[in-house]
Amino acid sequence: MYAIIDTETTGGNPRKDKLTEIAIVIHNGSEIVQEYSTLINPECRIPGYITQITGITDDMVAEAPKFYEIARNIVEITENSVFVSHNVQFDYHFIRNEFCRLGYEYKREKLCTVRLSQKLLPNMRSYSLGNLCHELGIPVTGRHRARGDAYATARLFEILTQRNGSSDFHHFQNRSKISQDIHPLLNKDIFEKLPELAGVYYFYDQDAYLIYIGKSKNIRSRVLAHFTSHSSRRAMEMRNRIADINYEVTGSELIALLKESDEIKKHKPMYNRAQRRNAFQYGLFSEKDLNGYVQLLIDRTCNRQSVPLFSFTGRTEARRFLSEWIDRYELCQKLCHTYATTGNCFHYEIGSCRGACLGKEKPEDYNVRVWQAVRDHSLENRNLLIIDTGRNIEERSVVKIENGKYMGFGYFSTEYASDQPDIMMDCINGYSDSRDVRNIIIRYLRNNPVEKILVY
Repeated sequence: MYAIIDTETTGGNPRKDKLTEIAIVIHNGSEIVQEYSTLINPECRIPGYITQITGITDDMVAEAPKFYEIARNIVEITENSVFVSHNVQFDYHFIRNEFCRLGYEYKREKLCTVRLSQKLLPNMRSYSLGNLCHELGIPVTGRHRARGDAYATARLFEILTQRNGSSDFHHFQNRSKISQDIHPLLNKDIFEKLPELAGVYYFYDQDAYLIYIGKSKNIRSRVLAHFTSHSSRRAMEMRNRIADINYEVTGSELIALLKESDEIKKHKPMYNRAQRRNAFQYGLFSEKDLNGYVQLLIDRTCNRQSVPLFSFTGRTEARRFLSEWIDRYELCQKLCHTYATTGNCFHYEIGSCRGACLGKEKPEDYNVRVWQAVRDHSLENRNLLIIDTGRNIEERSVVKIENGKYMGFGYFSTEYASDQPDIMMDCINGYSDSRDVRNIIIRYLRNNPVEKILVY
């Protein structure tokens, strides 16, 4: 059986955007035998540009069921079926991430009609669903709506079945081919048991010696990548030594990052040398010029003895971060060293800079905004509980920051500690604070949403 699925969403990022609609068409290889479709309340605003594309408005989803209310239907309808979609990774990842937020691991075999079309319908002008429907004469009712696109994909699937000579697409399915050149003691059955959840994984050699520690928001996918890619001689050397694999689900990717960092420092595995070196090679530094203005600049951390205000893994990330500050706090491009000039910066010309580059804004006024930006994005002197997903639907994870220092993490039951900081703090297991882990936390919060941050 094939579950042909289409979704509509609030955006293109499965980690932070949500489903607004889903349609499932069950196909037995010859005909449609069942269908299911519903709007979904994403519990957030739908951006205007998405509404323009799909026609789905906030009012339309206001009374629709939330995802947790239809999750069981999706599981039951798609059970024992291959997950089929046009660009399957998009729809599959959105649905899987919705289940991850509920603490449930949703896993199905996948089949992509884009890939099938490329193989069975060569020389098409484009393999978008709209173009294929136009070229093949497939009628579409309700383009960019889940039900209309699911039915169009089902019709495309039937055409591909005819071109293939049967509905058996086993040889096209996205199965990762495990290299045959693996350690004889490594049991291949372990790959099927790996969860598609966030956590930390461990590789051991034939003497049960820990040789590598990694983390991923999808343990199974990341571990398989070690055995299906041939990126470097050292990576292949490590792969050939792996005789056993273990893992620990963390639920939260932030906790996976923190645990990985702690475990690498503790065990010092031989293939984690890169992680043991400082991963944050660039920093944002401050210095006061002769006129009293605080200047911000990006530089390699190895070039300076002073501690950076913030750290980054690369120059591009640092520039993007500083650019956001310049826009949000109306900072001067010249004083942030992003616009080389002897006169005014470009933002002054368009009214986004208040004239510090020309001395028209007093240093004390300008510096207030600089330090406000620093305070808004740092952990210094802050007491926070960072709440995020747990390992199952009945728990949440919590990371504790006290006076700007990392204290550790733990898990609590949502039944007993929904908004009770005292109970949450009782669940904390202590871990060592360091500049590295603070950088990990700051960087994660900068780039990823979490469920909640409590100030205590």
